[in-house]
Parts: sequence; C-alpha cells; structure tokens
Amino acid sequence: MSISLTLFFTFIAIVGWGFGDFFIQKMVRKIGNWETLFLITAFGAIALSPFVIKDIPELFTFNSSTFFIMLGASVILLFAALFEFESLKQGKLAIVEPIWSLEIIASTILAFLILNEIINFKQVLLIGFLIIGLILISLKSYHFDKKIWLEKGVFIAVLAAITMGAANFFVGFGARASDGIMMIWFLNCFMALTCLIYLVYNKKIGIMFRQLKENKKPIIGMCILDNAAWLGFALAMAIAPIGITVALSESYIIIPVLLGIYINKEYIRFHQKFGIILAIISAIMLAIVTY
Repeated sequence: MSISLTLFFTFIAIVGWGFGDFFIQKMVRKIGNWETLFLITAFGAIALSPFVIKDIPELFTFNSSTFFIMLGASVILLFAALFEFESLKQGKLAIVEPIWSLEIIASTILAFLILNEIINFKQVLLIGFLIIGLILISLKSYHFDKKIWLEKGVFIAVLAAITMGAANFFVGFGARASDGIMMIWFLNCFMALTCLIYLVYNKKIGIMFRQLKENKKPIIGMCILDNAAWLGFALAMAIAPIGITVALSESYIIIPVLLGIYINKEYIRFHQKFGIILAIISAIMLAIVTY
C-alpha cells in the first residue's frame, strides 16, 4: 500500500508543479514575490486548518524536537521560495528550469549526511540519467550562448536550487517527525505570517488585495496547484526515501514541454526528444528498483 501511495503522492507533486509554475511566474511578475508567496501560503494555511486543528495544542507544548524541526524547515523554505521567485522574475522559465535540477543532489546529500539514507549504485545511476534527461529537455539553442549564463536570474537560480534542495530535505524530515499535512500547514502559517508582516510594514496590503480582485482565476489556480504539489511531496517523503522522492518529483519539468508540443504545436529539437525519453525511462526504472 505504501508503494502505491508514494507514487500517487509523487504524481500529485509532479502535476501540481508542472502546471503551477506557469501561474507563479505570471504572478511574481505582475504582483511581486512577497505578495505571491503570501497568497499561496495563506490559502494553504486556511485550507489545511480543519485537518490539523486537533493536533495544534500538542505541537506547541514543545515536548519534542518536532516544533523546531518544522520551524527550521519553514525558515529555509521561505528563503528558498523567495530566491526561486526572484529567479523567475529576473530570468526566463526555460533558462532557470535546468538549473533547478540541482535540488536533487542537495537533498540527496543531506538525506545521507543527516538521516543516513543510503541509495545503491543502480539508484545513483538512474538519478544521474534522470538529471541529464531533465537538463536536455530544458536546453534550447540560446542556452549555448555564453551571455545567457551571465544573467542575474541564473545566479539566483543556482542559489535557489541549492537552498530549495535543503528545504526539500527538511520538509521531508519534518513530515516524518509529525506528518505531511501538519508540516505543510505549519510552514504555510509561518510564511504567511512573515509575508503579512512584510506587506503591512511596507504598506502593500491594499494594493495586493486590489490585484487579487483583478486576477482571481490565475491566483486561485496557482494556490490550489502549488499547495497540492507541496502536500503530495511531503506525504511522499514521509513514507519513502527523500532523495528518491525529490528526484522523481523533479520530472514535473516534462509537463510544460509536452504541453508546448501538443497544445502550442511547438517544435522541439532532437536532444529535447532524447531528454524526454531518457527522463521518463529513468523515472520509471527508478520507481521500479526502489519500490
């Protein structure tokens, strides 16, 4: 049962991020980083509250390290999300997506160092092939222009990938210490409160709510998809190896490419086609040898 659940939750994360990044990029450019993050996390905190309300008093008794693990995860994820949003704001989605694959390496190393999660040679090899496939999918002709890699968005994307890799691990760590729903509720509350303080201090609340009224549909879509992705991701990591779950969930990069092919009739080069095949086969084989 845990095998089917793990794959189901990972699939939710893949679909949520695959479609959600489009809305997030649109909103960070239109309304700003802090505003976007506040709307996503406030929505998640409210939506998940009925599922955790009975366990909240116990969490704040501080009888265990759970609270501090979740607090640490929330702080790291806050910085990671802001870095990621800024990279989307300053750079092109197609440019920063290949770099985000570094998340897999960062999360896997932390899982090994802190939780002693060991992955075998086959898994390492398949994760390597998956990363190569994802990079090939995202590479386009202009990626080979040196000027592209000197853009501000690229540096921030690298920083975002490393920080998000750490955040992924600690979210998984927190999900194991409590449960996936509590972990995502807690980090949503923490980030929503932090963003609210920032927005109030900078007198941006009124502007944000006006923008919310003007962009209801994309904002609601963004909030639902991103929260569903993080919830599925946390629930999967609570019952499966963190490094493997992170690697599989990164396959969401395939979705925007496939949408471009079938909906927008976009032309893709041979190396991208090869990347899609390599990534899909690697992800399937990784799931088979792991679960």
